[in-house]
Amino acid sequence: MKARRITDRVSLIGAVDWDRRLFDALIPIPDGTSYNAYLVSGSDRTALIDTVDPAFTEVLMAQLADVPKVDYVVAQHAEQDHSGSLGAVLERYPKAKIVCSERCKGMLIDLLHLPDGSFSPVADGDSLSLGDLTLKFLYTPWVHWPETMSTYVQQEKLLFSCDFFGSHLATTDLFAEERRVYEPAKRYFAEIMMPFRGMIQKNLDKLDGYKIRFIAPSHGPVYDKPAFIIDAYRDWVEAEPKNLAVIAYVSMHDSTRHLVDRLIDGLVAGGVGVERFDLTTIDLGKLATALVDATTVVIGTPTVLGGPHPAAATAAFLANALKPKMKYAAIVGSYGWGGKTVDQLAGLMPNVKAEFFEPVMCKGLPRAEDYAALDRLAEGIAAKHGELFGARA
Repeated sequence: MKARRITDRVSLIGAVDWDRRLFDALIPIPDGTSYNAYLVSGSDRTALIDTVDPAFTEVLMAQLADVPKVDYVVAQHAEQDHSGSLGAVLERYPKAKIVCSERCKGMLIDLLHLPDGSFSPVADGDSLSLGDLTLKFLYTPWVHWPETMSTYVQQEKLLFSCDFFGSHLATTDLFAEERRVYEPAKRYFAEIMMPFRGMIQKNLDKLDGYKIRFIAPSHGPVYDKPAFIIDAYRDWVEAEPKNLAVIAYVSMHDSTRHLVDRLIDGLVAGGVGVERFDLTTIDLGKLATALVDATTVVIGTPTVLGGPHPAAATAAFLANALKPKMKYAAIVGSYGWGGKTVDQLAGLMPNVKAEFFEPVMCKGLPRAEDYAALDRLAEGIAAKHGELFGARA
């Protein structure tokens, strides 16, 4: 794909990865992704903002074939999907300097074995003149690594935001179509950014002093209506969770499924919205996305060798790692002869700052007393939601 102009002097280059479905050998990306690099052409000097994943180095170099000179390569983030082609770029442009944070410099040397003399580190708030264009560097740490920075082109009112505001979305669209990008952007936030909500809020506040006409992230399309994604991040980071209970469960012989069915009936009767996920079939990215809005999370599991089913343990680990805004949690399930399922699941979630309801664990198939306990659990969750969202939330 040829370079595409965002403005007269800023172009999107890089690569679209149509077929990738797993990122970092961990994160499901059903819509593929892109590795965005940007060319900024000032009257005196030229800057390349980020590079691409090593698998697409040839694509980037082909796009640079007609670019006679690159003076600076701005490395906003050391992770290899952004930095992995730096070596090839320096071979093409040996006089170019890598502009990055001091911390990023050390990480790039460790990750890519780049020579120390190739770097020109910048501090937070530093500026770099390209002639009639000026780049200003804003440290935006923990979106999602500690060394990350963003770059603001003052004359164009354009923010290169790196992973901040990104979306894993393979598309030929230059500019974001809001209905198309919302779900991939929310999934991206859930899977990657949610654990760092506190730092993201500070970085959002840091942008308040800048007039921004475009946001150009390192994954996904460019935002030519940036208020859309900034407002979405404000909601995901700062707003109270929604009137939603997320139920993630696995059932081996239907006992746990019966518990989940009864609990859902009680929650719906109590005015609580529910999203239900069978952990044997679900894309964990969808569960992560639901956690962005959940007030209550319920994990359902049978007992396997004295503890939770591995899929339920994965769900607990995910909630612990992502640190959603949830306020309440519960565990339901079944067992054959005993075990420590509840203790082990709760022990997997030390970072979850939520009030836990009394668990409901039944021996074998649920009996009347088990269903009664589930009804009480549903009533308790509905009452808590009623306090937050109204009597019939």
